[in-house]
Amino acid sequence: MDRLRQEYDLTIRWRSFELRPSGSPPMPPEFRRRIEAATPALYAAAREQYGLELNRGPLGANSRPALVGAKYAEEQGVGPAYHDAVFRAYWQRAADIGDRELLADIAAGVGLERAAFLAALAQPQYNAAVDADIAEAHAYNLSGVPAMILAQRYLVVGAQPYPVLKQAVEQVLAALGGGA
Repeated sequence: MDRLRQEYDLTIRWRSFELRPSGSPPMPPEFRRRIEAATPALYAAAREQYGLELNRGPLGANSRPALVGAKYAEEQGVGPAYHDAVFRAYWQRAADIGDRELLADIAAGVGLERAAFLAALAQPQYNAAVDADIAEAHAYNLSGVPAMILAQRYLVVGAQPYPVLKQAVEQVLAALGGGA
């Protein structure tokens, strides 16, 4: 995403989506086994295509606190740094992003005041913003992540290699008359 943003001077707006909302039934063992079986290929693709070493956090982690914290971080002008730090915590350090103390450490690391961040996690306007994002995703009939909506009308679903994402951006720019 950073590479696309830099190459095409794009504005990226992250939206919230909970894969395992509170009250979800337990993850079926067969689904967990499929995810775990696909993990080595995911790690290899990340290493080969992007030079990233992955070490995923716990499956089924409660992402709600991280999503609510993102709304606060965005409002405070440090949304991109917060998103990056949360992704790194979960996908590279195997951290539980449902842990509010971990999130407060991340928030402090991107320049937010720890106590204010923790207080924001309980403020209804940030929870409402997360709910609005989820409602928007459902309006697009999205049921998983990642998904990218380009120019609010073109959908790219799934983790795609950079050349596919680049081609999608170029096609959207051409369709909008912006060229690439």
